Amino acid sequence: MTVAARSRADEDRTVPDRRPLGALLTANLVSITGNALAGIGVPWFVLQTTGSASRAGLVAFCQMLPLAVSALAGGPVIDRIGRLRASVLSDVVCGTAVGLVPVLQWAGALRFWQLCVLMALNGLFQAPGETARQVLTPDLADRAGVPLARAMSLYTGASRGARLVGATAAGVLIALFGAGPVLLLDTATFGVSALLVALGVRHVPAAAPRRDGPPASLRGYRDDLREGLVFLLRRRLLLAFTAVLMVTNGLDQGWRSVLLPVHAGRDLGGSVDLGLLAGLFAAGALGGSLLHAVLGPRLPRWSLYAGCLLVSGSPRMLVAAFAPGLLPLGVTLAVAGVASGILNTIVSTVLYELVPDALRSRVTGVLAAGVLLATPVGGLACGYLVDRAGLTAALVLLGGTYLLITLCPLVFPVWRRMDSTGDAAARS
Repeated sequence: MTVAARSRADEDRTVPDRRPLGALLTANLVSITGNALAGIGVPWFVLQTTGSASRAGLVAFCQMLPLAVSALAGGPVIDRIGRLRASVLSDVVCGTAVGLVPVLQWAGALRFWQLCVLMALNGLFQAPGETARQVLTPDLADRAGVPLARAMSLYTGASRGARLVGATAAGVLIALFGAGPVLLLDTATFGVSALLVALGVRHVPAAAPRRDGPPASLRGYRDDLREGLVFLLRRRLLLAFTAVLMVTNGLDQGWRSVLLPVHAGRDLGGSVDLGLLAGLFAAGALGGSLLHAVLGPRLPRWSLYAGCLLVSGSPRMLVAAFAPGLLPLGVTLAVAGVASGILNTIVSTVLYELVPDALRSRVTGVLAAGVLLATPVGGLACGYLVDRAGLTAALVLLGGTYLLITLCPLVFPVWRRMDSTGDAAARS
């Protein structure tokens, strides 16, 4: 290579390139839109075809249990096959599994056990794709010359915007066309996401398979998995995040997959109100993410996190239990969404400040698995609780439990360490 050619190559490496980051954010927006469509469409499909809250909870359990397992085991796999391939493969398999549900239903061949299997397959491949896109974001932000906190706010904001569009559209589309066509539309969004990542991120070194490790083997896989777990266990702040998120995600799953759909079907206006409420929460979360992108670096993380955690959880369950009508719950969900959007951005920023790049896939996978550990139980337990104790009792129990958990950052001093993680990262 000539001196001039080397100079041009060096210059290319230093000139910010925002196209891969834009492609990733767009792909994630499309993919999460599909998840939001399925998040409304699948529970509504089960409730319409079976009329059973318990069966809706069982389907949620079948989807979330493989999701937790793959989140734990997927980190080393992502490193081996590459983040680009992991994201594309995830979208292709998830889209196919969801699309088969209405196809089999229209053919008269869908059985309940087949629905459970398809949702389990969807859950098994969902986490690796989301993890791959998430851990790519810091590298693409650096390539684009975008600060990490702003990039994570954009990533979270794109996800929240997708949930806003998907949830709102799902409620209206289900009312107009039924749940089956909505699930087919979900399949199309996964295809678009796979194409965007395949074309937009293909030349990024961080998206390629890891070549510097030992040859693939079961022992090497266990070592990679253990390395991520040991790193997490030695960071008390990350452990605290994992413990609280584990419980709150389980409660959120019960709310999303059972309690809110049942409440919308029995006490409100059906799928349209369900989509509207989910959209209001997603709109608030999008606003919270964008607000944090502007004001977050100037605010103390611990007090902001603790306050938002209190607002984001139990109020929506208690309002649904005791305040009739759409308006009180809609306002509560919008405010809770703002708090949730801020929370997720803070957690993502702290995570990437504490975890080195070489360990991100493994540590993120272990943390995600810990967070998702209680999620399968949340939907299953709430389904049976509604059928046996009633909707109001289930909402009160869920809201009270959520309130107790959200007091943790105010009680335990380890949470105050999040105010110093940015300084530590800057010094390293």
